[in-house]
Amino acid sequence: MSVLNRSISINTTKALNRTSFGVASPKANRFRRLWLSQWLHFHVLVIIGSLISFFVAIGGGYLYLLPNLNRTIFHGQQVSDSNRSLKSCDVYQGRWVQVPPYPWYNASECPFAERGFNCIANGRKDMSYLNWRWKPNDCDIPRFDVSKVLEMFRGKRIVFVGDSMSRTQWESLICMLMAGVRDKNSVYEVNQNKISKTIRFLGVRFSSFNLTIEYFRSVFLVQPGPVPKHAPKRVKSTLRLDRLDDISDRWADSDVLIFNTGHWWVPSKLFDAGCYFQVGRSLKIGMSIPVAFRTALGTWASWIERKINKNRTRVFFRTYEPSHWSDQQPQWTCTVTQYPMVETDGRDQSLFSDIILEVLKNVRVPINVLHVTSLAAFRSDAHVGNWSDNPSIQDCSHWCLPGVPDTWNEIILSQLSADFQQMESQS
Repeated sequence: MSVLNRSISINTTKALNRTSFGVASPKANRFRRLWLSQWLHFHVLVIIGSLISFFVAIGGGYLYLLPNLNRTIFHGQQVSDSNRSLKSCDVYQGRWVQVPPYPWYNASECPFAERGFNCIANGRKDMSYLNWRWKPNDCDIPRFDVSKVLEMFRGKRIVFVGDSMSRTQWESLICMLMAGVRDKNSVYEVNQNKISKTIRFLGVRFSSFNLTIEYFRSVFLVQPGPVPKHAPKRVKSTLRLDRLDDISDRWADSDVLIFNTGHWWVPSKLFDAGCYFQVGRSLKIGMSIPVAFRTALGTWASWIERKINKNRTRVFFRTYEPSHWSDQQPQWTCTVTQYPMVETDGRDQSLFSDIILEVLKNVRVPINVLHVTSLAAFRSDAHVGNWSDNPSIQDCSHWCLPGVPDTWNEIILSQLSADFQQMESQS
């Protein structure tokens, strides 16, 4: 009972005691007790009614506001709208938040999405991994508008260079853009090739927009080489760390150029296969993988400075994407979770990513770093797992499509939109 109600009750009781009912009169006392009981009962009903009205009002307001809030909050934080410019915002510091069904396309309806990445078509029933969107702490990534993006890319050439992770992002972008094309037959692979894991070049043309999106398979970026004379028997091949891939001349004449490497820089792909490093004529038997990786990136950086027209080409380099293998004996296992991880378990750190960042900061051509390491570290729910075209082989490295690679493309598209607008205003 409030202070005001207590005051009213006390004052009323004193007033009743001062009435002329007479304390000694039994009849007066019975009447006074009856009147007081009815008065208190009435006020209790008023108080209860007021409380019910208060909670109804609060509940109604909550239900009114609820649709405007994210129903699921990752890491206990709400999504807040921000007016900060995307250019002045670190889009890689943030969290994954759950949203209504979010995919931009159906991979089964996109002829350029590999069956091996189409987890739903391969039997995955749990589709909650599709309902997460990356939310930077200090800004918002603009919602993807396929019509505007297709117009922005009219007459452009987009090139992806790297390993199978690069091919996944290439497929993702094509499928995202195909959703805005009415005549699907106007989108085709320029050499009539089917998507392959080993083919060195794939190019998809959007003829209605004079747009080409290409992929070049170059898992190391530098050039493979034969065995040097007088090399030890264990040397079966080399990586020429001072020479960029022999198809690199085909990368340069582009409007957008997106690189990645790192996943093949492991002993099983190198030393175990008899592949060692070479610089000039010198075979570097004792060179470590991190040192070789840095040397190769230096060769790439020199090529960028010599070959790229910085007034035309926008260059991106994607950092290392962590996997989510469980380090259990006798071999690694892949357990795909239903939801993103709450903790990264150290997967947000990568020596390869650190080397990439260190090399790129010294390149004289502007490089947009697509720093996805920390973003991907949480997404143990989004890997292919057992839902590939070969379910007997587990996969905790590649991503389902649609899925996480769509986020990489959303970030790139938002940055390109700002860059192209600036270029148009300057011209």
